[in-house]
Amino acid sequence: MNLPNAITLSRIPLMFVVVGLMYCAWPGSATLAFVLFIGAAAGDWYDGHIARKRGLVTNFGKLMDAMADKIMVIGLVIALVDKHEIPVGLALITLCREFLVTGVRMVAASKGVVVVADSAGKTKTVTQLIALGFFLGAPMVSQDGYYLFHWDASSFVGFIGRMGLVAFVAGTVLSVWSGYRYISRNARLVFGDDGRDL
Repeated sequence: MNLPNAITLSRIPLMFVVVGLMYCAWPGSATLAFVLFIGAAAGDWYDGHIARKRGLVTNFGKLMDAMADKIMVIGLVIALVDKHEIPVGLALITLCREFLVTGVRMVAASKGVVVVADSAGKTKTVTQLIALGFFLGAPMVSQDGYYLFHWDASSFVGFIGRMGLVAFVAGTVLSVWSGYRYISRNARLVFGDDGRDL
């Protein structure tokens, strides 16, 4: 277990902490959730940077980096649907895409091929993280901002929420597009006849 892989895997339990904080009402909980989320998002870049710089890139790291991203996004999306921040239809599209792409990766891995994220997939992930950042930032302003400064920021909070929804819609469109690219590019590998039952 090298350092980049440890950073990658740390994002999985961190998701549970962030989601738990989303349901807390004590002062500072929303800010802590936002800060930890930003830390997880930064870790997504930092683990890859360290791996490339130190020559520690592994197939395990490539697979788990993508899986950790999916787990983080899916966990937060489910929580935001429960809190009525994200429409369930958009969430279902996101979940279906992630499961389909994961299935493609699993079949490819069974044949000794590692399917890594392409530029469209990375753009999709960044867009989703930006959207989730807006959604987590809204309660930070409304709850902790009120506790600290005692000012009504409802209009600003509404603006942040709308920006989050717009970004999430964009991320959903990119999810469908990048998912189509993954499947079409690897269709021969996944569905090709190599003597195995797929």
